Amino acid sequence: MIVQTTGAVARSAVAATIGRLATRALHVELALYPKPGLVSPIDNGAHDDMNATTFVRSILALRSYFAAIAEAGARAAPFAELQRLGIAAEKKMLAATGGINTHRGAIFCLGFLAAAAGWRRARGLAPDDSALAETILTLWGEDVASAGLAAPDSHGLSASRRYGARGARDELLAGLPTLFNVAAPALREALAQGADAEHASVQCLFAIMARLEDTNLIHRGGPEGLAFVQNAAQKFLDAGGVFARDWRQRALDLHGDCVALHLSPGGAADCLAAAWFVHDLNS
Repeated sequence: MIVQTTGAVARSAVAATIGRLATRALHVELALYPKPGLVSPIDNGAHDDMNATTFVRSILALRSYFAAIAEAGARAAPFAELQRLGIAAEKKMLAATGGINTHRGAIFCLGFLAAAAGWRRARGLAPDDSALAETILTLWGEDVASAGLAAPDSHGLSASRRYGARGARDELLAGLPTLFNVAAPALREALAQGADAEHASVQCLFAIMARLEDTNLIHRGGPEGLAFVQNAAQKFLDAGGVFARDWRQRALDLHGDCVALHLSPGGAADCLAAAWFVHDLNS
């Protein structure tokens, strides 16, 4: 009985730490500016139904979720339990925001990452990038794929079906390639080159925007909107990114364009938060 209790206490402590890192990652993403088309404490971006306060309420409502799903992951809980936690978290988010979807993507992606981190930490295993992806796919991948066949409709899912874009579920089932092959390396490289957290975050965000098939952009602007943001982000990077002297003005210019065109790369924002999470998890 003592061993079991000790194990439960240890899992709870590990889960609480993972939950704090996930919550911190969402705060880091929210605080960043400039972010083309996205909500920040400075302005509402391309959104007229939400602001930074809406996001803060959402993050506060989700704090217990990330710790809970990390603890469930530590126990190797079945997909059905993780799914119930995610559904409950989404209801709490919507209640806190008055029905506005602020973090559905983060509930899904960060939730599975937290669960995988919990599983690995509980077994004394390092939560390396490829290991996290492998853990998610090995433990829950088949059920995620099956659940996707009966998933309720959403803007992202509609865009995926209509245009063949790879949505959040497809990214997960592919091993999160944009996160682990683009976002996390861009963040770490920028930090290694001496960038502070703000500069590294912008560099990471633009790297994601240049590559991700962001269904939020497709929903708002169709394939043309996606192509516009991808091309603009790549030009920003080709010109030196945040290491160029005029980087801030160029980022602000794209922000203004996205606001005017009603474009918001919400999927890229979720991926940026996930990049900070996996970075902090291994720091």
